[in-house]
Amino acid sequence: MISIIGCGNSNRSDDGVGVYVVRRLMKSQAIDCKVAAKEVRLFDAGTAGMEVMFQARGSSTLIIIDANQCGAEPGAIFEAPGEFLANVPEPAFNLHGFRWDHAIYAGRKIFKEEFPQDVNVYLIEGENLGFGLELSDSVQKSAELVVAKIEARLGISSP
Repeated sequence: MISIIGCGNSNRSDDGVGVYVVRRLMKSQAIDCKVAAKEVRLFDAGTAGMEVMFQARGSSTLIIIDANQCGAEPGAIFEAPGEFLANVPEPAFNLHGFRWDHAIYAGRKIFKEEFPQDVNVYLIEGENLGFGLELSDSVQKSAELVVAKIEARLGISSP
């Protein structure tokens, strides 16, 4: 099974790009057929990094999509294997500090062979992370490219 998880805060404009991508994939009839056949699991994790770890358990492949902010050109797409981005969680007093990069690290430690070894992450450079419900044009175009890349990886295409 392939788990595709979108992360981010949809109330903070481009920060919600991961959620946007997963919701777009949920609307795809082609993916809907694969979901019905239990080949693909789509999940909107929002800002709950701990959920990434639990939703990925039992999958053979995990794809994570999230916003990025490193000073690159808005809309830039970065694709990386999960093992390069996994981070040791630091002690915190709440779960908001536990992110998807911590979930990759902890999931492999806790769930061992039940956690996917094939982890791929798409990061899209945000332009606006302020309050708002819409993606900026550059980020929305990049989100559509990521949707197309994921559909191609699944061997399907949008109508």
